[in-house]
Amino acid sequence: MPRVKVELSEYERKRQENIAKTQALLRNLEQEAAEAGLAPTSKFKAASTSKAKPKKSAPKKIKQEEVVPRRTSSRLRGIVADSEVAKRKAEDEHEAFKQAERVKRQRISDDLNLSDILVAGKAWDQKGNFLTNVGPAKPYERTFTAQDVKGTADKTLKALRERMQGLELWDQYSPNEIKITPERIYSIGFHPTSDKPLIFAGDKLGNLGICDCSQQAPEIKDEDEEDDGYEGVSTTTLKPHTRTIHTFQFSPHDPNALYSASYDSSVRKLDLQKGVAVEVYAPSDKDEDAPLSGLEISERDPNILYFSTLDGQFGMHDMRTSFEKSAGLEIFQLSEKKIGGFSLHPLHPHLLATASLDRTLKIWDLRKITGKKDRFPTLVGEHESRLSVSHAAWNSAGQVATASYDDTIKIHEFGGCADWKVGAELTDAQMKPSAIIPHNNQTGRWVTILRAQWQLNPQDGVQRFCIGNMNRFVDIYTAQGQQLAQLGGEGITAVPAVAKFHPTQDWVAAGTASGKLCLWM
Repeated sequence: MPRVKVELSEYERKRQENIAKTQALLRNLEQEAAEAGLAPTSKFKAASTSKAKPKKSAPKKIKQEEVVPRRTSSRLRGIVADSEVAKRKAEDEHEAFKQAERVKRQRISDDLNLSDILVAGKAWDQKGNFLTNVGPAKPYERTFTAQDVKGTADKTLKALRERMQGLELWDQYSPNEIKITPERIYSIGFHPTSDKPLIFAGDKLGNLGICDCSQQAPEIKDEDEEDDGYEGVSTTTLKPHTRTIHTFQFSPHDPNALYSASYDSSVRKLDLQKGVAVEVYAPSDKDEDAPLSGLEISERDPNILYFSTLDGQFGMHDMRTSFEKSAGLEIFQLSEKKIGGFSLHPLHPHLLATASLDRTLKIWDLRKITGKKDRFPTLVGEHESRLSVSHAAWNSAGQVATASYDDTIKIHEFGGCADWKVGAELTDAQMKPSAIIPHNNQTGRWVTILRAQWQLNPQDGVQRFCIGNMNRFVDIYTAQGQQLAQLGGEGITAVPAVAKFHPTQDWVAAGTASGKLCLWM
């Protein structure tokens, strides 16, 4: 009897094709496992090696190699799912992954030669090659224009506004061409030299970018022809920390010494002349996580380091002693929440201003510290805002500027602070701000928090500060709250959130979340 040919249904045909594909995939996996020495028993036979292997697609480029444990198949290793062995394997892999992450973020305590932590740019010259020669943001919508400058009745103020508003972007390169750090900028500043604008910037991953802004862009004779030798702006990138560089300061006693505070819980002293970065402070327990939110070296004593933490602590450390033995170290719990920033009065460094997530600005007197177990400096006074206060900055005239998430910049006047006696206390009326400036401070998750930063030593004696503007500008104000300028220009494609004056010159530098530099001179 002849056989009847049975036609397969479309469903059955698809099912068999899927089975064939699955079996082919399993054979390839078994072959790769056998070649790698991972096959558990001999019953998993490798497929014929004479068969041509499929070409693998080129791997995608990644910014940084991740140190993670290699994952292997439990099935190929003969481990039964949901068994105790499988559970232990999963726990071991999870613990190994956590350990790898800890190692990657662990601070390094050894001294670091700059040539060893060079990420990109010029090789380091031991002689110091850099020193020889309100409402939602509305991008590009100005809130201060040339018309505001022209309409100024006060001649002195008008002249100052014209000078500040006249600052222009560095003409050698567009801001979108100046990549000073690989990641988001958290801190920025000028070297104190007035010979040339030498800018430093710290980023989210612990990189320190350096740009000599006296360099000249190469001339391109024919714009239609590409210049293969054109490399763009020259920068150098070092990596002295393993996590965010939140703050740094050049020592007022040594322009070659740069102190940087990081979320990796350490402070490093970068000696530009010797080419080495030395750890000058870190918790004695290497596993302790105490991210730092600020640092300062006072004008009075080059040996005392002041710092604050994201845990609400403020510390003083004598760098002539060993921090590992906690000698010369004293830490105070000044807030239950994060201290976003602090500053010392430039002329009276015993006066401390702190800004906190607890919504307060507080003024402390370090001359009188009381208590035995829980010790505190004397609280002179405090002012509470509606929302958290991001930073507090003294100027030499005795004024404190704060930026708050209630969309204001507040200026507090303490002109008579030089006469405050030890233990003095201010009333609520004395702590009230003398000026309140409406300012959009809603940076969100991807933009660094805006901070008001005074010019350290203005040559004309007029106290002024700068702060980033969410509309992609930088604003400049006086100590009386009068706006002097709104700096912008072509090529600024992101918010220049981190802004700072040169200590003496009318130069302003600002950094963006993409690691780009804006410079006005």
